[in-house]
Amino acid sequence: MLDVFVLSRIQFALNISFHILFPTITIALCWMLFYFKLRYNISLNPVWMRAYRFWVKIFALSFALGVVSGITMSFQFGTNWPGFMEKVGNIAGPLLGYEVLTAFFLEATFLGIMLFGFTRVPNTVHTLATFLVAVGTTLSAFWILALNSWMQTPVGFEMRDGVAHATDWWAIIFNPSFPYRFTHMLLASGLTAAFFVAGISAYRILKGDHKHAPRLALKTAIVIAALLAPLQIFIGDLHGLNSLEHQPEKVAAIEGVWETEKSVPLLLFAIPDEENRENTFEVGIPGLASFILTHDFNGEIRGLNEFEGQHPPVAPVFWSFRIMIACGLLMLGVAWFSAFLLLRKKQLPKIMLKVLVGTTFIGWVATLAGWYVSEIGRQPWLVNGVLQTADAVTTIAPTNVGISLLGYAAIYTVLLAAYLHTLRVMALRAVKVEEYENSPARGHENFISNANEEVQA
Repeated sequence: MLDVFVLSRIQFALNISFHILFPTITIALCWMLFYFKLRYNISLNPVWMRAYRFWVKIFALSFALGVVSGITMSFQFGTNWPGFMEKVGNIAGPLLGYEVLTAFFLEATFLGIMLFGFTRVPNTVHTLATFLVAVGTTLSAFWILALNSWMQTPVGFEMRDGVAHATDWWAIIFNPSFPYRFTHMLLASGLTAAFFVAGISAYRILKGDHKHAPRLALKTAIVIAALLAPLQIFIGDLHGLNSLEHQPEKVAAIEGVWETEKSVPLLLFAIPDEENRENTFEVGIPGLASFILTHDFNGEIRGLNEFEGQHPPVAPVFWSFRIMIACGLLMLGVAWFSAFLLLRKKQLPKIMLKVLVGTTFIGWVATLAGWYVSEIGRQPWLVNGVLQTADAVTTIAPTNVGISLLGYAAIYTVLLAAYLHTLRVMALRAVKVEEYENSPARGHENFISNANEEVQA
């Protein structure tokens, strides 16, 4: 039945799913913009400025959608989940406040200079503004991930009359899972932005854009993806070991393990049957799950039956994890093969450009799947071991939540379609722009002036 509890969960899932698409692009994309600007400042090569001019507009569009959807998402703490703030607001409130004070204000202050200050401030100030916006996006992720990680592995607090009170803010912020989650998220953003830049750049080239800027952006993105993909796999393994220590029920759901056993196979495919508490149609590699999680082929993994009634729904976690892993391996393969071709031929063949266009948004798929593993895998707890999700939900009429849910769904569908359409229009418009050659010595003045006119338009 679609009661207020189910509807509120669906609504929050819809909001977070839409919102997270844009920070995963903007966090890393802003650092790429800073890199483009530094390369221009050092070399005075106008191609770097062309790349900056194009991608700063896409950054602004993505940043705007991320801010708007983030605000509507935060409203739900009060409207749909009042029990959350009532019980753990003493911890969640300050962390969210720090995010606004140290990150959002920094971004909002210097974003205007970054977008509209090309000719109004010295080049050094404009470069500094780009750097500070990049720092702000990273700080925002820091505080949000600190809160989310604390909800997964809560420490540094005590309960007084049913309300959580902080006793050690250092322990709260740097809780046991935070280093892994924060690093994992930053790398996810790096890969998402890299494939995003590579895909759109490849699309421009396929549409006949013979300018140097998209090729330069494409090469930069491929190098970033090739470096970050194996690092993400390594950090993901460490994150899994941390989850095994602190959230063994989540790991059991990920692996589809029902009974505690040794030498657990890595299931490539299975259909979890929660009613009969077993899997059907299993296809696995013997002992590999134990080896990955315990570094011992004979290692023991606790089964879901030890957590009966206190473990997450198995099928969504099981399949989301495999989608995430499949995307990660595909990104690794595409990035390394593309880098290999660039080293040998200096440019990519048409078929590889089409592959990159097809993987433009693969980072979105991987990020969403990873978030579903993390958030669904925490159920039935909202704050692990402290507050159950069902105990925090609102008591308003389900009809009210249903109406707002439909409203959110309609608006987000339109916004996402408009966003994707705008990206396509911007890419095609860039293809038609004539190459504007200029000498390196005069490059900054002319390109910055032109960029200022385009951004304001």
